[in-house]
Amino acid sequence: MNGSTIQGFSASDKTQTCRAGCGACCIAPSISSPLPGLPRGKPAGVPCPHLDEAYRCRLFGKPERPQVCSSLQPEPAMCGTSREAALTYLSKLEELTKP
Repeated sequence: MNGSTIQGFSASDKTQTCRAGCGACCIAPSISSPLPGLPRGKPAGVPCPHLDEAYRCRLFGKPERPQVCSSLQPEPAMCGTSREAALTYLSKLEELTKP
């Protein structure tokens, strides 16, 4: 990253916190494991019903949050420099990896 900063990332340690108002990782990918209220998971491109109005996960830190959600960690390639970039990247990844 050559000392530059991408919103939410630290150039020195490359750690990430979720971008406020994004929620791309809870919209673009499909989730095949059961979620509370969605026993068959969530289709790609559909916002998770557990996102709040600020695109934050209402299940974060709770035991009912699916493991797949907990294991997905934000990182520069996935999150890009904007919500739109993240949605584009994750949508393309979803398309390339669907069965």
